Amino acid sequence: MPVLPGSSPDLPPVEITLRRSARARRFSLRVSRLDGRVTLSLPLRARESEAMAFARAQEGWIRDTLAQMPRQAGVGLGAQVPGEGRMLTLVAGPGRAVRIEGDRMLIPGDPAQAGVRAGAFLKALARERLVAASDRYAGLIGRKVTRVTLRDTRSRWGSCAHDGALMYSWRLVMAPPSVLDYVAAHEVAHMLEMNHSADFWAVVERLYPRWQPQRKWLHDEGQALHAYRFGD
Repeated sequence: MPVLPGSSPDLPPVEITLRRSARARRFSLRVSRLDGRVTLSLPLRARESEAMAFARAQEGWIRDTLAQMPRQAGVGLGAQVPGEGRMLTLVAGPGRAVRIEGDRMLIPGDPAQAGVRAGAFLKALARERLVAASDRYAGLIGRKVTRVTLRDTRSRWGSCAHDGALMYSWRLVMAPPSVLDYVAAHEVAHMLEMNHSADFWAVVERLYPRWQPQRKWLHDEGQALHAYRFGD
C-alpha cells in the first residue's frame, strides 16, 4: 500500500488506499470520518506515481483532516460516555445490575470489567429502544417487523431487508433519542419503498415529520460515537 512518509513522531506515515474507477476523470481524496482511512480515487489509466504526487501535494490537508478525527477512548471507571444524548460518568455502584442515576452510570463488580459491562448495558438498552421504535412505526404503515439485529457497523446506521428484518448500529443509543427514532422511521419506511425516491422520503415524513435536523446530527456528530472502545 502506498504511504506518505512521516518525518517525525508528530508526523507519522499515512497509508493511502488507491481506488481505480472507470467513472473517475481526475484524482480525488477522501478521508473516512469513521476510521480515518485515506482513499485516493484515480482514473483507470492514470499512473500511480502521478496519483502519489497529487497526494503529496495535498499532504497538509490530509494531515489536518486526520488531526480533527475523534480519538478512540477506552472506557473505564471515571470515563464519560454518551447515553441517549447526554454524557454519563461511569462510577462504581452497589448491587449486581448496571443502572443510570442522573448523569451517572453505576457499575458494580470488578472495576477492570467496567467498560465491558457499560457496553453490554448500552447494547441491551439499544435493543429495547430500537425494537419499540421499529414496532411503533411499522404499525403506522400496517407492516410487521420480523427481526431486529444489532451490530457495531461503521458503514451504515441501519438497513432493511425485503422480509421485514431490520439491522441497526447499537451505538444509536448513544445519540439523542430523537436521532434513534428517526433512523428507526427511516428503515421502517423501506418496508414500503426499497429505495430513496421521493415516495420513500414522503413515507419518512409521514412517520417522522421534520426529520432533517436528526439526519444532520448523524452527519455532523455521528462519527464521534465510534470513538468509544468498551473492551469487548
